[in-house]
Amino acid sequence: QVQVVESGGGSVQAGGSLTLSCTVSGLRFDDHAMGWFRQSPGKEREVVSCINYRSATIFYSGSVKGRFAASRDNSKNTVYLQMNSLKPDDTGKYYCATNPTSYCADWKRPSDYDYWGQGTQVTVSS
Repeated sequence: QVQVVESGGGSVQAGGSLTLSCTVSGLRFDDHAMGWFRQSPGKEREVVSCINYRSATIFYSGSVKGRFAASRDNSKNTVYLQMNSLKPDDTGKYYCATNPTSYCADWKRPSDYDYWGQGTQVTVSS
């Protein structure tokens, strides 16, 4: 049984930082690319980042590029999202998900991923 568990969310003021973690069990973690998504009320789930199985390639959405950094520690089955210079528009529930492949060839759509966590809430106040 695959389990995906996010943590690290919270409330911060604009300009602040947070680091999210996502730990996966039940599959061979280092065979899979990992994605981060976010969703705010009334909006569709949108991709934030994808990191391939060995961290050699990392993609970001335009809205977070230069402010967010994804990384992973395959020895800990964990992927991270370091979020800096946070803005109120970054508010939402953040999810991580496993990609069925090792690479981020298809990475922008929720349907490109198979297993999802329950999400962790990030709230940025102005």
